[in-house]
Amino acid sequence: MMTEWNDRRVLITGAGGFAGPYLARYLLDQGARVHGLVRKPIKDDLHQNTAGSRGASGMIQVIGDLDNPASLEDAIEAADPEVVFHLAAQSSVAKSFTDPLGTMQTNCIGTNNLLEAVRNGDGDPVVVFAGSSDEYGLVVSSPQQYEQQKKHYGIIFPEPVIPEVPISETNPLRPMSPYAVSKVFGDHLTRNYFHSYGVKTVVSRTFNHEGAGRGVMFVTAVIARQVAQLVAGETGSLSIGNVNAFRDWSHIDDAIRGYCILATKGVYGDVYNLGTMRTTSVLSYLLMSLETAGYPVQQVEASNGGKVIKDPTKTDITPMFGIRFPKTKLDRMLLSGEVEYLLEDGGITIRTAKGTVPVIFDPAKFRPAEVPILLADTRKIEKIGFRVSYSVEDIIRDQLAFFSDPLNR
Repeated sequence: MMTEWNDRRVLITGAGGFAGPYLARYLLDQGARVHGLVRKPIKDDLHQNTAGSRGASGMIQVIGDLDNPASLEDAIEAADPEVVFHLAAQSSVAKSFTDPLGTMQTNCIGTNNLLEAVRNGDGDPVVVFAGSSDEYGLVVSSPQQYEQQKKHYGIIFPEPVIPEVPISETNPLRPMSPYAVSKVFGDHLTRNYFHSYGVKTVVSRTFNHEGAGRGVMFVTAVIARQVAQLVAGETGSLSIGNVNAFRDWSHIDDAIRGYCILATKGVYGDVYNLGTMRTTSVLSYLLMSLETAGYPVQQVEASNGGKVIKDPTKTDITPMFGIRFPKTKLDRMLLSGEVEYLLEDGGITIRTAKGTVPVIFDPAKFRPAEVPILLADTRKIEKIGFRVSYSVEDIIRDQLAFFSDPLNR
């Protein structure tokens, strides 16, 4: 089968991470010749923790590191790429708070090293930079939320035009973690290499993308893993941090197809949101995971009493922020400010058809600075052909299937 990727030469940095193996497999299936930059040799399946992988032994591994400019030059020479997907990064927000210098070294200096290797090489590849929705950071969705955030942070700059959702590419950038700051740096630097040196760069501000094999430091995997342990009788309660945060969660397969569209149809020097134009709270993700695992949710309430919501997962399609997207009854209430579950509540109690599930709020899992809501405006990338194929439920099913294997728990 002939495709637009047939025989095209591709280099993927971060080929041993989460998204890299999915992208490599997809491109190999499309007939591309794929080199993958990895820190150390990896098995042929590219990601031994990815459920149901069919293997991608056709990828040529190149050993290198973003901190080593010479290794990047060697990788560019070996791959002679027509397209470079720059996915490699220190991608944990939590780790960035404990190791900000290491995060900046990898994500800022490392990105600069790669761009220099591309600029000084003999080829003229397209470079797709995997930026992050965390660059937007403190997004204001309502006057009520704005007042709360001002009390917490003191000042919000630039002043918001409320609401700031759905988030377009022109939204202010207010990064709320060292990781997010490093991605802002890479975003601007990557586009500057087009304006200053003519390197054909495209920036993807990728919203949260999830699936089987997602690292257990990320909240969707934290939830799915604990729910699988609950089903297996290995635990009787769950533990989590801030359940009020909202995220625009994409299935990993949608995300990698978005990267490929940007590589072939994106405008050089430009930036595109890559998301779904929907948003789901951490708490709803947890409740939906329980239901998918066979625990129909009847009611949720604060552990210390009150804040009772019956049928919290009932589907709601009420328009919000000028758009209509599927959400739960609970999410509508959270977004409208009718309810909020706080650390002082101690946790929540979930009543299901199979009994009560206690959820404990762990102070250690709360971030020093939080991103309250992410909801992508994807109309720009849709104009060049991107479409969302997967639902939040699809992500949950894949993650639960992965963690149902005891070896992955």
